Amino acid sequence: MAHGDRFLLAGLMGWPVMHSRSPALHNYWLAQHKLAGSYLPLAIKADGLSAALRALPALGFAGCNLTIPHKEAALDLVDTLDPLARRIGAMNCVVVAADGSLAGYNHDAFGYVQSILEAKPDWRADAGPTVVIGAGGGARAVLVSLIDRGAREIRLVNRTPSRAQALARELGGPIRALPWDDRHAALEDAAMLVNTTNQGMTGEPPLQLALDALPARALVSDIVYIPRETPLLAAARRRGNPTVNGLGMLLHQARPAFHGWFGIMPEVTPELRAMIEATT
Repeated sequence: MAHGDRFLLAGLMGWPVMHSRSPALHNYWLAQHKLAGSYLPLAIKADGLSAALRALPALGFAGCNLTIPHKEAALDLVDTLDPLARRIGAMNCVVVAADGSLAGYNHDAFGYVQSILEAKPDWRADAGPTVVIGAGGGARAVLVSLIDRGAREIRLVNRTPSRAQALARELGGPIRALPWDDRHAALEDAAMLVNTTNQGMTGEPPLQLALDALPARALVSDIVYIPRETPLLAAARRRGNPTVNGLGMLLHQARPAFHGWFGIMPEVTPELRAMIEATT
């Protein structure tokens, strides 16, 4: 993709947004590939989202990422929506087409799977039951990724059982919603445990989950990346379980977005990971 004299622009729309590591990540790739441009944090409140999205073409933006609270609201504000984003029920990437129209995508499922495979190349979603904690936006992307990778049994547990039940009905497949009080017992014979809630994030209480029933070989994954080791991951590591934090998901979901905007599929290098880790 030829860019000529154009100064490349992309950004992240959210509220709040200044805490995000995405600008450091994308600006690293712009510099690495010797592209003149910038990725900016765009502090956009909910009532300003539609106007901000429609301004992207006129301002010369190639597109943007979306974070809280815009991932669901934007679904009705783009001109075309990728089927995967529609299925997940949220989008995290907008690409401005040559004609100025807006296309919406969700790369979180891709990012999640790639983060697991990066840490454990022999991982298989059908290796045994997977327990997923949470039924929010992060859970939706994780669940779809597990289903598409061939998971045969997914035990979905959420503090509000009705949300888990509704999500299980909507996505179907191998998902079975369980009561919150059954979360400890649900770990028995599991091959994988995934926390998709914000519990354990800096400033939030830890996830209240006893790991006694979890097999020592089970993979424990947390989509939180600040801190890099949540209390859940620390407890799992101490008992010998392999663990994967949420940083890889952040890094890998950014790759197809960068490609959609600038025509280059970047790589997650040890140098890049070290740079982002130094800020978390």
